[in-house]
Amino acid sequence: MDWIGRMNEAMLHIEHHLAESLNTEDLAKIAGCSTYHLQRMFAYMTGIPLSEYIRRRKMTLAVTDLKKADLKIIDVALKYGYSSPTAFNRAFQSVHGVAPSLVKLDGVSVKSYSPLNFQIVIKGMESLEFRIETKEAFRVVGISVPLYGDFADMAEPVERIWEIAESNGIIQKLKRLTREDPSRLLEIMIPDENTESWRYLISVASDAPIEESLEAYLVDAYTWAIFSYEGKTIEETQELGKRVI
Repeated sequence: MDWIGRMNEAMLHIEHHLAESLNTEDLAKIAGCSTYHLQRMFAYMTGIPLSEYIRRRKMTLAVTDLKKADLKIIDVALKYGYSSPTAFNRAFQSVHGVAPSLVKLDGVSVKSYSPLNFQIVIKGMESLEFRIETKEAFRVVGISVPLYGDFADMAEPVERIWEIAESNGIIQKLKRLTREDPSRLLEIMIPDENTESWRYLISVASDAPIEESLEAYLVDAYTWAIFSYEGKTIEETQELGKRVI
């Protein structure tokens, strides 16, 4: 419940600063988590990226401003952080499907997106199986790619690094390095506390020496909640992720 309250405080902060500069670092501090986890949880729970929600809220309010006779399009664009009418026009059309210049006309249809408010809703009694395990620190080795921006923007570099790993033999090389089940590849998100960015790592647990093309990372000792998605489709796995969050 505490976390729900912090998320709603973050949503309220967005509402109070829609006409100002908004950044995910400030919102994450209010929500009490990292920027990555804020974006990930928001996208899981709402079905849209955080940046898209902010854009929709800005463009909803922009309709009211554009109806005012004394405001020009450039005035409204600048108010909501767009440095040019072209960028504002593109954002406005992506939300409403019409150009902002048409809003002043009678009978033009636009969309309205209300502010979000998170609540706990009890749904059904379907079980979610998991186990708790305490693990000692362990070393992983593999290849990684940096991730920036919103959670939705991270899909492309993740897909690209998998294509690289599969095409140049790195996957097979990693499987030969591990003493565990060779089919057990690990996907790990490594936070960079200095830059608020992340690295996505395709890896295996291994203490073996590695060549320069690979990198190593030490995972600290933790108590883990482990959820199994073996045999599930991509859609079922995504739904499991939502439930875990």
